[in-house]
Amino acid sequence: MFVIDDALSQTELTAIRDVLERVPFSGGESTAGKTAARVKHNEQARGDDPEVIALGRRVRRSLEMHPLIRSFVRPVRWSSLLFSRYRPAQHYGLHVDNAAMYDSAGYPLRTDVSFTVFLSDPETYEGGALLIRSLNEDRDFRPRAGSVVVYPTGAVHRVTPVTAGVRLACVGWVQSLIRREDQREVLFDLERLRIDTADEASLVLDKTIGNLLRMWGED
Repeated sequence: MFVIDDALSQTELTAIRDVLERVPFSGGESTAGKTAARVKHNEQARGDDPEVIALGRRVRRSLEMHPLIRSFVRPVRWSSLLFSRYRPAQHYGLHVDNAAMYDSAGYPLRTDVSFTVFLSDPETYEGGALLIRSLNEDRDFRPRAGSVVVYPTGAVHRVTPVTAGVRLACVGWVQSLIRREDQREVLFDLERLRIDTADEASLVLDKTIGNLLRMWGED
């Protein structure tokens, strides 16, 4: 679990909000699994709307370019992105995301990593925290607009009730080149070491990272 600050620029945020002001929304339970649908109480931008489809591609391109997404998540396939809206009293109860979904072309993908992009400034709404359950604690997130929270798809999580204002967010799922979370962490640690390492040692790290990618990588 980690937060990437300013994954989207203020210019991008303004453009996204402008589009979400005019596109149609419907009940969010339509895109949830059978169990999650019972606890999902929000609204989602219509996924078949051309502007919403273009918006999803725009956000995905921005995330794909971010170095942390590249070095930690290592995406090979992306789900369609969903844009959600929470008004007062709306929330999303405890749930686990589906282990398999579909990409924008309708092909199935394995979901390894989930993410939530926050589109509303935290000063404009109350409540609406993303709460993720770990082994020994619950962590809650209400970062500034443009930030993205990245977490394992198997994590139990919820969105607490919004008590004032409107919370906008974009959520999506990724199939990683590296299926296992612990292996992704090993590669990420090695990548960080390589940045601050002298030339000869850096070559050894390059070789090690390459060998591990070939050993663990899946398409």
